[in-house]
Amino acid sequence: MITVSIMLATIIQALDGTIANVALPHMQGALSASQDQITWVLTSFIVAAAIATPLGGWLVDRFGLKNVFLASVAGFVIASVLCGVSTSLTEIVLARMLQGVFGAALVPLSQSVLLDINPREKHGSAMAVWGMGVMIGPILGPSLGGWLTDSYSWRWVFFINVPIGALAFWGIWRYIQPSKAARRMRFDMFGFLTLSIAIGALQMLLDRGEQNDWFASGETWFELVLALLAFSYFIGHTLTRPAGQSFVDFRLLKNANYVTGLLLIFIVGVVLFATRALMPTMLQGLMGYPAALAGLVTAPSGLGTMLAMLVVGRLTGKVDFRILLGTGFAITAFSLWQMTQYTLVLSQSDIVWPGVIQGIGLGLVFVPLSAATFATLSPQMRAEGTALYSLVRNIGSSIGIALVQALLVRNTQVVHASLATHINNANPAVAASGASLAMIDGEITRQASMIAYVNDYWLMMLLTLAVIPTLLLIRPPKASAPAPVDHAALD
Repeated sequence: MITVSIMLATIIQALDGTIANVALPHMQGALSASQDQITWVLTSFIVAAAIATPLGGWLVDRFGLKNVFLASVAGFVIASVLCGVSTSLTEIVLARMLQGVFGAALVPLSQSVLLDINPREKHGSAMAVWGMGVMIGPILGPSLGGWLTDSYSWRWVFFINVPIGALAFWGIWRYIQPSKAARRMRFDMFGFLTLSIAIGALQMLLDRGEQNDWFASGETWFELVLALLAFSYFIGHTLTRPAGQSFVDFRLLKNANYVTGLLLIFIVGVVLFATRALMPTMLQGLMGYPAALAGLVTAPSGLGTMLAMLVVGRLTGKVDFRILLGTGFAITAFSLWQMTQYTLVLSQSDIVWPGVIQGIGLGLVFVPLSAATFATLSPQMRAEGTALYSLVRNIGSSIGIALVQALLVRNTQVVHASLATHINNANPAVAASGASLAMIDGEITRQASMIAYVNDYWLMMLLTLAVIPTLLLIRPPKASAPAPVDHAALD
């Protein structure tokens, strides 16, 4: 019963990473948001979860695991309701931030509880069950979100958390035994706050930059200065603190494998989440797909990832990390190249198979990348190392979404202006078509948008190819105990 309860909590958190993607076009109309503004629904959740994740260990030490778990589930459900009843973009972004803050601890807490209640010889089986729960999100999220949006309303992609969360809350309250708070852990609150402000200001700059015409706006300059000041304070504070007493231990950055792993997981975050944010809006906005069908054709990407992770789990330790990673990145780049060939005339298989191939490529990356990153790190530094690794992945995800959406809006405008110069009444082809200029302008907008989407896929493909040479910086580990694996990488 404990396993069922905590897996329900894991599932609702994992679902919310992808379930809202296919509902974005519907939210955009209901909340009167522009195409780049509506992605704040995704980035606010990711950034808030990233910032709040390192707080989990300190909160458990301070208040006890059961109390933190119950508060996290209850807060997540309440925030989900607030998302569902939101009537403006500001309301839903604030509610999503709250949802990210409360949901940040659910996945690591569920993993911790499963390890605690199972004997060591059953830890492998327990982690397999836990990994399946985490993987349900990217597999079930798009199709479930699409069905709920088409059958009921986009609000139900958030309301669905209420019954599941209520069952999880009851099970945790009923079956998990309370534990005394140890109150032994010291937390670097100043370091945490300055880094949080820096990340938040940077994300605001990226999210609102296009709308504010970038550095022509005083707001953009303010956000840039705030991010630089906060980050400078964070660096200075961290460097002057004794080793092991700062929010980020800079000794981590002396390890070449670990630093290379941070760079690679940042790029993985950019590519994975940016693609998932782009595809549903492209299918629904340009090709007229209903939300349910858009969810169905994008869901197989998660199946490809799960299949690859099952295979690569058996190869890790037997095959050089660099070979597995190079193969995974090459397959991912190939899938993105396939996406650069997209036009406004596509079959469903043209969407499904590149998604499956991309899922396989990223699945080949997750497990060996996590293992390689931590292979040469001392056991005493792994707890801090995993927290920073998760933080960088989430920052990459939020920056990737903001970046590709800003480029999408800007490139659509640039390409539209370029194409429109050839359309006027003096053009014989225009006069012969008999179509109104308004109709032609609508088609130009569709073509310009498609070219902008393709340009985004080119950018992500080039980013993926660019990191492959950095694999040469990874040193093969010496024979030792297995390193921790980031099973929550898809969360």
